[in-house]
Amino acid sequence: MIKFGISEQSVIPVRNEPSERAEMITQVLFGEKFQIVEETVKWSYIKLNGDKYLGWIDNKTITTISEEYYNKLNTTSHFISKNLFTRVANDKDEQIILPAGSTFPEFDSEKNTFRISENSYRIEDDLLNTTKVDELAKQFLNCPYLWGGKNPFGIDCSGLVQVIYFELGKQLPRDAREQVNNGTAVNFISDIQPGDLAFFDDSEGNIIHVGIVINPKEIIHASGKVRIDNIDQQGIFNKEIAKYTHKLRVIKRIL
Repeated sequence: MIKFGISEQSVIPVRNEPSERAEMITQVLFGEKFQIVEETVKWSYIKLNGDKYLGWIDNKTITTISEEYYNKLNTTSHFISKNLFTRVANDKDEQIILPAGSTFPEFDSEKNTFRISENSYRIEDDLLNTTKVDELAKQFLNCPYLWGGKNPFGIDCSGLVQVIYFELGKQLPRDAREQVNNGTAVNFISDIQPGDLAFFDDSEGNIIHVGIVINPKEIIHASGKVRIDNIDQQGIFNKEIAKYTHKLRVIKRIL
């Protein structure tokens, strides 16, 4: 029997094996829902509702919900946080810091509150409501790179893209090699627009990197840290080291 859960923690690591020592492959952000496909004493194998990613999370991090409530949350009002961080307070008046891309279910814009099951939350900060891709992405500048990360304290290239697009109402796959299958190709680099996604490959043609074009000559991407570099028809040029670091494969328009 499939069970259901939701995250009431800021970030939950998702691992490729049921062990704290296993590789982190992605993260569950606050308010994300998932199916519990398999359970052990300490770990659960989950399938995320949004991008359908599969992996193991610690049972202690799970808030279980009914199938009825899980389905209800798919149809009720919610808000996706665009602030780099948002302070919220729970029923006990305890503050929680939530990262960009968090989901606030059953959102009440007049009261600035939301609910998860029986728990209510009060939003303590003014909510950013921009739809400008470059503004959202630039909030992450200098955030450290972390394989599998999706939050400002550690994020990878496809995680950055996924979070920014999620804030704009577009659910993309988790990994760059699948994100590239979305949208339409931009044939000439002179035609690129802010928000286009640039994909880069290795010597064998495998997609290994992605970034967000912010103007015809610059790209924001996670490589060592979230940074802005130059882009042209050859690829990404890092001015600090005066060399190309990534070879351009294709540019796709998603929005």
